[in-house]
Amino acid sequence: MEEVRIAMVGAGFAADFHTLAFKEVSGADARVVAVTSRRRERADAFAAKHGIPSVYDSLEQLLDNENVHMVDLCVPTNLHLPMAMTAARAGRHVIVEKPLTGYCGEPGQDNEELIGETVPRQQMLKRVMADCQEMAEVLDESAVKLMYAENWVYAPAVQKARRLIESSGGTVLRIAAEESHSGSHASYATHWRMAGGGALLRTGSHAIGGVLYIKQAEGLARNGKPIRPRHVMAETAFLTRIESFVQEDPKYLKTGLVDCEDWGAALITFEDGSVAEVCASDVVLGGVYNQMQVFMSTGRIRCNMNPNDSCMVYGPSEAALGNEYLAEKISTRAGWNFASPDEHWASGYPQELQDFVSCVTEDREPLSGWLLARDVTAVIYAAYVSAEEGRRVQVPA
Repeated sequence: MEEVRIAMVGAGFAADFHTLAFKEVSGADARVVAVTSRRRERADAFAAKHGIPSVYDSLEQLLDNENVHMVDLCVPTNLHLPMAMTAARAGRHVIVEKPLTGYCGEPGQDNEELIGETVPRQQMLKRVMADCQEMAEVLDESAVKLMYAENWVYAPAVQKARRLIESSGGTVLRIAAEESHSGSHASYATHWRMAGGGALLRTGSHAIGGVLYIKQAEGLARNGKPIRPRHVMAETAFLTRIESFVQEDPKYLKTGLVDCEDWGAALITFEDGSVAEVCASDVVLGGVYNQMQVFMSTGRIRCNMNPNDSCMVYGPSEAALGNEYLAEKISTRAGWNFASPDEHWASGYPQELQDFVSCVTEDREPLSGWLLARDVTAVIYAAYVSAEEGRRVQVPA
């Protein structure tokens, strides 16, 4: 069985479930053998928890380990692209969490500046597309694979939708998708400088990635060429700044965003004339909502990644159901809840990492790779320009 040795960069929420998912990979001996984190004590604790033999103080030190084949970047958005370039230049395959990158300021810029409130979106778009071009050149030179960790692509419901579209031979006319919840648990999400944007980037990248993937797959199945986005119109808002909400007590939504929007919506037009409507929000109670509908000339498909009703439970009080996990970000354990039997499976995480390992051992491209990562970035920052300037914006090709 071919060996794939993985190094984990980061020791937080995403790194934890990625490491667990690697243990489920079949067809290859996939093993996390090294970890590094900004805080050494967190890396040490992570290594002890997961039985990882080597802990490093930096990515650069980690890359000196010749036994590492693949680097998994579970770090804040502002570190995604710089670390991906460093790993690729060192000849390592790269898994990068979504979004691929974001505008996080210019070199030498004042770290205290609230760039989400001061930097023109056109400047942001220009910078992120230049960064993407540099990454493309690095990938061409290094001949390594970039694997874009967009779990929507691998969610069983989305893969079933893809197969139904391909089988029907019909045209995808319209897609509607949403990812919403009550706010991010990540501390870096409060500042644009680290997060690269607000809800439209952080949660919207999932829904936008899902709709772009469906159109890519449709085009590849029909004529061997992905159907790509052409224009976008968008709006963003800071809904938790509404005065009446500010005065409310208690608050059931997370607050504390500094210069990042908490709601965004985008209308995407594709090069074949089809459209997609995407909504992303940090102001929705009741758990995570990951949903997509595909409207075809031959039928209609509804994908409910979260929530789904395969197991619904009722509890008369918060404590009635004990400590058994129900679902992510639910507002209360009392009353009716959607209790996901296997939330990670329904969200596509094990399938995602299975594909990434297999594409290395089989020397093929992943289902979620460079083109999707790049186009999601282009759409979102073109959407930011649209929201700021109030016009339709062409997506950089």
